[in-house]
Amino acid sequence: MTHTAHRYIVSIPEILGGEPVLQGTRTPVRAVVELWRTGTPAEEITLDLPHLTLAQVFDALSYYSDHTAEINEHIEANRLPEPHG
Repeated sequence: MTHTAHRYIVSIPEILGGEPVLQGTRTPVRAVVELWRTGTPAEEITLDLPHLTLAQVFDALSYYSDHTAEINEHIEANRLPEPHG
């Protein structure tokens, strides 16, 4: 497990190939970021992800601020293809 400068964010090779996740969960930082980018206020993200604390949510957003390009790459790599037709 690789700890980051962010208290709640770790990278574990066996979980999502080392993508940054919230410690003690399999929830990637990108899941928090995607909810936030669709307009969900940070304070309400725990309603959608009730296993997270508000501190974890804010740390995930802080991590995103420091590592925007990396998280955007994970978001793009995990985007579902648009349906055709």
